[in-house]
Amino acid sequence: MKDLSNTQFFQVGQGPQIQARDILEIVYKALREKGYNPVNQMVGYIMSGDPTYITSHNGARSLVMKMERDELVEEMLKAYIEHNGWE
Repeated sequence: MKDLSNTQFFQVGQGPQIQARDILEIVYKALREKGYNPVNQMVGYIMSGDPTYITSHNGARSLVMKMERDELVEEMLKAYIEHNGWE
């Protein structure tokens, strides 16, 4: 029988961290699959913070809420800058 007088320790290891780029891709694809304009819907979400702009299809809504909106904007801006060769 175990000694019940000592406190047991339980540690949860962190799972793999999903990147903003991956979240944006998943959300974009989910919005397209459901027939929405992904740019309009994502702008609506980023500007308002209202997650109902994002479909729950394929877990996109819960996924997008795991990251701060400013981090999503930062990732989009970095991709835009890279795409235009400004760096």
